[in-house]
Amino acid sequence: MTEDQKAALLRPGLFAVKPTGIKVSFEFFPPNTEKMEQTLWNSIRKLEPLQPEMVSVTYGAGGSTRERTYAAVSRILKETSLTPAAHLTCVAASRDEVDEILRKYWDEGIRHIVALRGDMPTVGQAYYPHPRGYKNAADLVAGAKRIGDFDISVAAYPEHHPESGSAQADIDNLKRKVDAGASRAITQYFFNVEHYFRFMDKVLAAGISVPIVPGILPVTNFATAKKFSQASGVEVPDWLHDLFDGLEDRPECRQQVAATVAAEQCLRLYQGGVKHFHIYTLNRAELTLALCHILGIRPQTNVGDGEKNDRTQRAS
Repeated sequence: MTEDQKAALLRPGLFAVKPTGIKVSFEFFPPNTEKMEQTLWNSIRKLEPLQPEMVSVTYGAGGSTRERTYAAVSRILKETSLTPAAHLTCVAASRDEVDEILRKYWDEGIRHIVALRGDMPTVGQAYYPHPRGYKNAADLVAGAKRIGDFDISVAAYPEHHPESGSAQADIDNLKRKVDAGASRAITQYFFNVEHYFRFMDKVLAAGISVPIVPGILPVTNFATAKKFSQASGVEVPDWLHDLFDGLEDRPECRQQVAATVAAEQCLRLYQGGVKHFHIYTLNRAELTLALCHILGIRPQTNVGDGEKNDRTQRAS
């Protein structure tokens, strides 16, 4: 046995080192049927004891889920111990309409916003701002800050946005959003951790100092994830294709593979100094629970309505 082989045997495995100090946040999407409503709230109740930093609720293309997003965020604030964040976009709404939504959130005690440019209602349609609206995410961040001192998250793209001219253009755009008042950025999901670390090199070189939270997508349906990734400019590595090959009709096995892949990704990021992960739950709790368990995040049993009420009053 060579010295390198001996050293490899003595080196602790990826799962051997217990992670510490890890924080998570979760993302949900608003339901459009009664059954999906039940699925969402079952997931929220199962994940609530993990006490994430915040939970965000997405906003459909063209503002198509505006009322459902508001309803979900409002209910989370009132009925759980969680801190909700409302997604908001520039698309298909005037500045006055967006400002009205922001004031409504502020008056209700919602202090966290995820400010995004947003997608057009028609798939593939080129983006253009509302003639009387916010022109982009940086403009929206500045507008939200005029309404109230929101804690604002924005998007970041380790593999660069498919509509941007270059990776540097993405960095420049991110800096504009941070300069406008964003508190952090949450990345588009990715599968190759090297993309995140290379992106962070550029972020730091640009003088951007806010946290850049990696978005983690546990893959529940590989075919769907691949299709969406192709449209979003996300690399799908060959090894990921190989892992899910042949599991189309084996959902339980697929879930186990998905949890393992997501956990390995998080632990490799953790080895590089990352301690906060934003998990795209797809409104399903089990994969997120498994991932958080591996990351050392276990249910807290001392969270009750009294704590939530106190926190809501302090935010008002």
